[in-house]
Amino acid sequence: MTGSPSSFSAAVADRYTVERELGRGGMATVYLAQDLRHDRPVALKVLHPELAQLLGPERFQREIKLAARLQHPHILTV
Repeated sequence: MTGSPSSFSAAVADRYTVERELGRGGMATVYLAQDLRHDRPVALKVLHPELAQLLGPERFQREIKLAARLQHPHILTV
């Protein structure tokens, strides 16, 4: 997958409708999207392609597990 928002939107179109970019950092871009299966808003974090190759999937999986444990009224669930 390339780093462009349109290719990202196309790659997840069967599961999410990407609405807009929420923020961008040194490692990733976060998008507001609608989860089509569960009819709820979600935040999708997409690693920058060059970092995804460098860090590998293990680092991202570790972040997912840590984020899934967070519980706060202002944090969307993973």
